[in-house]
Amino acid sequence: MAKSTSGKWVSRVGAAGGGKTYQKTRPSNFYGALIVIVVLGLALTAYSRYEYQNPVKHHKVVVSPAIGSVQYAALSIQDCGVTLPYLVSDTTYKGGGFIVGGDDVVRLTPLTAADAGNNATLKTFASEYSGLTATSKELAVPKGAGIANPKTTFKNGEACGSTTKYAGKTGKVVYAYWSTLGQEKPTLTTNPAKIKFTKDLRVTLAFEPTGVTPTAPSAKSEELMVEDATTPTTTTTPPTATTTTTAPLSTTTTTPTTTTTKG
Repeated sequence: MAKSTSGKWVSRVGAAGGGKTYQKTRPSNFYGALIVIVVLGLALTAYSRYEYQNPVKHHKVVVSPAIGSVQYAALSIQDCGVTLPYLVSDTTYKGGGFIVGGDDVVRLTPLTAADAGNNATLKTFASEYSGLTATSKELAVPKGAGIANPKTTFKNGEACGSTTKYAGKTGKVVYAYWSTLGQEKPTLTTNPAKIKFTKDLRVTLAFEPTGVTPTAPSAKSEELMVEDATTPTTTTTPPTATTTTTAPLSTTTTTPTTTTTKG
């Protein structure tokens, strides 16, 4: 069968590399695309070289509380609805940033990274206070710093004491904290590492039956916490003693006169 006229025309056009119009426009489009690619490549190369020679300086983010700063927190410890006596100041405590003041106000001045930033937690405080244990399963409060007290050592599953508000009920360790002064309902947790020391923190360490919410630290502790936080620390330099030197009095010696009379 003979090929059609149109088929022969298509074959000739394909062999010739396209029609005359296409042959005229192809070089300009092709070289234009090459020029765009080259320009973009040079621009990206120049930009990459500039970024390499001028790296962006990232500022180190300091997480509060920073080393050298001061934070105050109000503290309370409760046993089955009964508030326990205040913790006493640990006179043997050295090297850390936590100090227990009057009326259970804790002062934190981080000295190292060990108790600064995200390490400034209730777990860290308990580990630095001699004799105090605060875990998810046990709460042990010493008589004094470092002096164990079986009567105030509590473990999950034990019964509340006979002299407590919830005598005979099964208790468990729980921690309640208030992050702001305006917060009324506390946040509850069994992990002391989640409680971070921040401004206006109020925290209660408690052994309570299930369903009992610990109460906040006393109004007095809260008041002293706010007062300490707003009162600037003043360092008083004692006056230098003045020494007065008195010159010794001069001594005058008088020689007596002797008169001799001839007889």
